[in-house]
Amino acid sequence: MDEPRIKVYGSATEVTVAANAAGLRDLAERLIGLADPELRDGYHEHLEGGINLEEGSVSLILARDEAT
Repeated sequence: MDEPRIKVYGSATEVTVAANAAGLRDLAERLIGLADPELRDGYHEHLEGGINLEEGSVSLILARDEAT
């Protein structure tokens, strides 16, 4: 299996999340985890360029927000 590669970039009006198949699966698993009924409102994950995201990516926060 390929290494997950995820890049996040954008402008003031739009954001693009581009990933290979392994990266898309990784994001899907993170989102499914956020939907777990055991987690409380406000739980979130930070993804950072050069760590969880490709170098040069803008930071991405995935958050559970029951008010939305």
